[in-house]
Amino acid sequence: MKKVIFHVDVNSAFLSWEACYRIHHLGGKQDLRQLVSAVGGDQEKRHGIILAKSIPAKKYHIQTGETVVSAKEKCPDLVLVPPNYDLYNRSSKALIKLLSEYTDKIEQYSIDEAFLDMTGCCQDPITTAYEIKNRVHAELGFTVNIGVSENKLLAKMASDFTKPDHVHTLWKSEMSEKMWHLPVGDLFYVGHASLYKLKKLGFHTIGELAAMDPAILRAHMKSQGILIWQYANGIDESAVISSPPPAKGYGNSLTTPYDVMDCETARQYLLSLSETISARLRADGVKISVVSISLKDWDLRFYGHQITLSVPTDLTLEIYAAACRCLSELWNGIPLRHLGIHTSRVSSDPFRQMQFFETIDYEKYRKMEKTVDQIRKRFGMDSIKRACFLPSAGSVEIDHMGGGVSREKRTVDYSQEKIL
Repeated sequence: MKKVIFHVDVNSAFLSWEACYRIHHLGGKQDLRQLVSAVGGDQEKRHGIILAKSIPAKKYHIQTGETVVSAKEKCPDLVLVPPNYDLYNRSSKALIKLLSEYTDKIEQYSIDEAFLDMTGCCQDPITTAYEIKNRVHAELGFTVNIGVSENKLLAKMASDFTKPDHVHTLWKSEMSEKMWHLPVGDLFYVGHASLYKLKKLGFHTIGELAAMDPAILRAHMKSQGILIWQYANGIDESAVISSPPPAKGYGNSLTTPYDVMDCETARQYLLSLSETISARLRADGVKISVVSISLKDWDLRFYGHQITLSVPTDLTLEIYAAACRCLSELWNGIPLRHLGIHTSRVSSDPFRQMQFFETIDYEKYRKMEKTVDQIRKRFGMDSIKRACFLPSAGSVEIDHMGGGVSREKRTVDYSQEKIL
């Protein structure tokens, strides 16, 4: 039986979901998708980048990822709305629920993308794809592109063709007609660094890359060269995985609202990140053995350092101590605007090897932290916090569980918003 894979991609997801909510729930009269508009972060808290843009905004060359300041310079009349991740999560779940009516083999690739293994689930894939697309629009209010092929790679490539609200096929028999004439930068997995190397080698289209001897690509780009050659030829054997694989690492980071110049404040930010990461570890029943930190200074330069622990842990206390040790060995006092903690070497062994010079009672601390987890789950994240995070006169308040989606992005006070 011929494999049939769909790739469903929400068009301008964050902006579309915001537009639908404003029209259907807040009485909005104008559709953000028809205006020169964008979803952007808070400039005052240094989260001022464009997260999503409307199609009309493209004519002003506004790009996802650029600063709000830059976007406003290109179009002073740009309609800017704040991000609302609670809304995005609800919208994403509604989409997956609708898609699950067609197959149980769904791999959520991101908050606004999903692969569906439709093999044996429909007699006519194109008709079914149009049915899904039209139902999403009619029942959920936003539009999607659906790519149809026999593997995930080509289905994803197809969904990136003409937007919005389209169904496209890209069977292997159609690659020469629909894919090989495209710029090599349009090929999945070709980033800026790879594109630079490929152009130096004289490749301009995907077809030129597909026709090349893979040994030449291996010589210049090693295993990555072989992989992109396979992709250029439509070769992809990866399956649609309904259950995500176990995490290989846990991490979190944050951008500070001001430059951090003293060690005490830097450590406090690391403590807030350690709280968040350790809670996720305990929730998943795993421990980590490697802790690393990443720093970005005022001039946007990155620094990193890691250490290996003598015994795996899921304790805030031990992760924080390791992060502080990394900080002391790495940081020279240059002003910082971004800090992150990343952990790896994940294990699920419930037992802990006792150390000869053990300095803490692991079981005692773990019971305490598990109890704190339960309190926060039942009464809210802010129901209990460490005293060092309580605001004091003259100090800047630091979120006691930092990183990830910041609080101001989790929801929006629409009473403060101008609904067009």
